[in-house]
Amino acid sequence: MKKSLLILFVLLTHVGFAQRFSIQGHVTDSLGGAKPLATVMLLNPKDSSLVNFAVSDGRGFFEIKNVQKGNYQLKITFVGFAPFTRNIVTPEDTTIIELGVLQLQPVSKELGEVVVLGERAPVTVKKDTIEFNASSFKTKPNANVEDLLKKLPGVQVETDGTIRAQGEQVQRVMVDGREFFGRDPKLATRNLPADAVDKVQVFDKKSDQAVFSGVDDGQREKAINLALKEEKRNGVFGNLMGGAGTTNRFMAKANINRFGKGKQFSVLGMGNNINEQGFSIDDYMNFTGGVRQMMGGGGGAVRLEFSSDNQNGVPLNFGGRENGIMTNYAGGINLNRDLGTKTQINSSYFYNHLDQNLVRSLHRVNYLPAGNYDFDQQSRQHTVSDNHRANITVDHRLDSANSIRFNANASYTQSQQNLQSQSKTRAVDGSLQNRSDRNTFSRGSSTNVNSTLLFRHRFAKKGRNFSTNLSFGLSQNALNGNLQSTNQFYTGLAEEQNILQMNSQHTDNQMLGSNFSYAEPLGGRKYLEANYSFRTNRNQVDRKVFDEINGAGKLDSLLSNQYNSNYIYNRPGLNFRLNRRKYNFVIGAGYQQTHLTGTLILKNIKIDRTFQNILPVVHLNIDFSNFRHARFDYETSMQEPTIQQLQPVVDNSDPLNLIAGNPELRPGYVHRLSTNFTLFDPAKFISFFAFVTGQYTTNAITTSQTVDQNLVRLSKPVNVRNNLNVSGDFNVGFPVSILHSRFSIGTNIGQVKGINLLNEEENTTRQQTLGGNARYDYTLKEILTIGLSANLTHQQTKYSFNALQNQVFFNKAYSAEMNLNFLKNYSFNTSFEYLIYNSQTTQFSQKIPLLNISFSRFILKNKVGELKVGVNNLLNRSFGVTQTADTNYLQQETANNLGRFYMISFTYSLNKQLNPLAPHGGGGMRVMIRQ
Repeated sequence: MKKSLLILFVLLTHVGFAQRFSIQGHVTDSLGGAKPLATVMLLNPKDSSLVNFAVSDGRGFFEIKNVQKGNYQLKITFVGFAPFTRNIVTPEDTTIIELGVLQLQPVSKELGEVVVLGERAPVTVKKDTIEFNASSFKTKPNANVEDLLKKLPGVQVETDGTIRAQGEQVQRVMVDGREFFGRDPKLATRNLPADAVDKVQVFDKKSDQAVFSGVDDGQREKAINLALKEEKRNGVFGNLMGGAGTTNRFMAKANINRFGKGKQFSVLGMGNNINEQGFSIDDYMNFTGGVRQMMGGGGGAVRLEFSSDNQNGVPLNFGGRENGIMTNYAGGINLNRDLGTKTQINSSYFYNHLDQNLVRSLHRVNYLPAGNYDFDQQSRQHTVSDNHRANITVDHRLDSANSIRFNANASYTQSQQNLQSQSKTRAVDGSLQNRSDRNTFSRGSSTNVNSTLLFRHRFAKKGRNFSTNLSFGLSQNALNGNLQSTNQFYTGLAEEQNILQMNSQHTDNQMLGSNFSYAEPLGGRKYLEANYSFRTNRNQVDRKVFDEINGAGKLDSLLSNQYNSNYIYNRPGLNFRLNRRKYNFVIGAGYQQTHLTGTLILKNIKIDRTFQNILPVVHLNIDFSNFRHARFDYETSMQEPTIQQLQPVVDNSDPLNLIAGNPELRPGYVHRLSTNFTLFDPAKFISFFAFVTGQYTTNAITTSQTVDQNLVRLSKPVNVRNNLNVSGDFNVGFPVSILHSRFSIGTNIGQVKGINLLNEEENTTRQQTLGGNARYDYTLKEILTIGLSANLTHQQTKYSFNALQNQVFFNKAYSAEMNLNFLKNYSFNTSFEYLIYNSQTTQFSQKIPLLNISFSRFILKNKVGELKVGVNNLLNRSFGVTQTADTNYLQQETANNLGRFYMISFTYSLNKQLNPLAPHGGGGMRVMIRQ
């Protein structure tokens, strides 16, 4: 039976391939010159729908493979030339059609500029920019830009919304060439509707200085520009959505955009309690990070809760799930406008309210030369945060040689946190060593203002330019809290420690800096650049801890601290730059002198430190072609100790895990070497990238841990000889046209070697990480899309003090998603994730299956309304897992998460109703003639 099935499969495969053929040709201009990167489309003559396409290579040759027999229309487009068309009739006696030389004719200028709207190439290559025609990549109605990006070849969107294009992370997403709500890419991709986009342009954005001076400085960042449809630029578009569900779940979202010539106006609003965000999680960390950092000063916070002592671990919370139960409200306004021909203003304001309830259960196995011990903790945490942030950028061109740019951003955060925790420590034989019950409360506010003023002057001689940048920053933090803790110790003579404290902390920071740069051309596209940087950073901290005794507060001088500090550095530098068509090279060095002074007023201790080093730098960029790049970077820097690390003050926020500074710290010296190679074939949509990074630090600042007889841990920073960190990331993606599919396969490796001190004994930790990922995507026209993926990580940690304590864990994440459109107005969507966490050291094992299902019915004219019914987390697995290995411990943590809930929602699209220029039916081609 199996043999029969195999023979049948081979025959069907042979028949399938026998019914396919290839088309080959050579694209030239009227003089016979090759036309590389021309777009060649194979169209269905009945409705002009796209069947297949290719892009001509550097010699003008192209080949379209695996095309079924039939009648087609071949169309070739190239900027500045009239479209070339030819009808093709399938031959009976061959599987290859050789078209020979196909000549393109220049566009006639008699009618001025002719712009054809309608039949366009799905992909156009313009030097270093890959431009995707959005209409060629169909998305479901009411989809957002993120859904569109997922369909573009060479573009990947990760679960948390991070975008990678051609192997590199996208740093900014612009709309019609302008920033949208600052530089958060997800505010654009998750809130703008996909059908408003005309073109998606992926490119390597040069630095502002390089654009102004005309001299390529080798600085790049991957960027995406969303070019809107013409009717959207002159009308109103957006979406309104609301939904309600079981267990009191709700969600609402609105985005309204009004664009016109020289102006952009957008309003966003959202609210939900289903842990869904329309902005970057980095912003969420910023919203709550201010108060967390203040808590880190010693009051009311629990460092363990936030894993701030985990410097080298690899947290593996797959799936992008936000732990806890979170209620989120957010809204903002984005306004960009041209004031004449020389001035542009970009501005935005964004507000966010987050309310999070988090329940955690933590188990940690601690390894020491003298023996192991276990730490278990249960905690409940409630955090509320309100954040306001605003920014404005003004670009003014004084004349053709001079420009000024002013940028300012400000944020204000108010946060409060309640936390209750119970923890126990047991010896390896299971005997109880200590226990702690804690209640903490903290309330704080944080204000931050930063501004820069950049002046640039371009001299008459090409390449000679001067720029100066002045920067100013101001921040003020205030925190009040209390700590109530009962700690019991059972080693030796049993004792009980009761702590009842109140604390307050006020921190002020002022920063003033300037940068100067002058570039002189030496001829032959060689340049000499001189630069100088200066910065002063002043801090004033007043922290007071009061022990409550008989209802009165008494200042605790051991835990209180008041200090002033000033951090000043001067850094002159000189760089030599060589630019060539295929590569550019930079070599240079800077001399940095840093002076750090501080006064611990309550302890009458002065800190006066001067650090100085030569900091060489080498950059090499090689452009083998528009789509093959290699980069090599070698940089050095100082790992400066902070004033917090230098002050010998104990932080007793967690009485079982104390933290203190070290006034004897010296700076570390960091060498960082990175190489990467990227390749993207626009004709075959094959992408490959490889990144290798190494960092070697001498005199490195690391952590010393001392554990006393009560198993109370004291951590403080110390210097060690060196640390080494090497990592590599490799990925290849390719389509299989015959299967309507795309594959992506990658691997990552890592090696960390670090030295730390455990009870004054030096320990070398080696951590090896090996991971792999694979993804498969299948697309059948607009009917069906299927995505399958796997992400595996194996980590082993070895300790020099005891080879028997080596830690090994293996985590896996599998996912599948499917979208099916049927009966014209119906859609079925489902997604499944299976998360597996295993530890060979502790026999820890957790499996979390997550299943979401939804049905949609599109209603109203042009499908502007979508009614959706769905269930989230159908299997009701309401927890998340994080597994981490670090310098001397293995930690597993579970946290609460959303359980099963059902929801019904309605989405209404404004895209067609409010646009006076929107097309009404038809779908024919329009030709506009501009004289």
